[in-house]
Amino acid sequence: MRNLAGGVCVVTAGSGADRSGATVTSATALSVDPPTMIVNINRTSSLWPLIARHNHFCINILSAGQRAIADNFAGKDGLKGAERYRDGEWITLESGALALKDAISAIDCAVEDVIERHTHAIVIGRVLAIEPGSSGEPLIYHDGAYGTFETR
Repeated sequence: MRNLAGGVCVVTAGSGADRSGATVTSATALSVDPPTMIVNINRTSSLWPLIARHNHFCINILSAGQRAIADNFAGKDGLKGAERYRDGEWITLESGALALKDAISAIDCAVEDVIERHTHAIVIGRVLAIEPGSSGEPLIYHDGAYGTFETR
């Protein structure tokens, strides 16, 4: 799967000290009507119990300049839980999830359904709101490295 390039997102859930997040390339739109998203979360991650308990999540679409935030939420340097939010400015959304203020976009979701298969949970979220962020090129992940999208 390292050969499948994907946009980099940070998925957040929880609030206060009871919050965490994860860097993913598995966030995608399911439906436009009604607006619905899917994200795949490893059930051993610190994020999974928070999504299950709080019934919300936010998909933060990262720009090319936000590699450090992607690394934080990937647990680089041993960061866990609320420590992962140390960089960037975060705002609380309608659901209670946190959004990165200068992400390309932040998609606030309420959990609609969960399908557990093997090591992961396929989390289906009803979109509550979309927060427009800053413009910029998206951060891409491919073959173990970050990159950017080249336009013609």
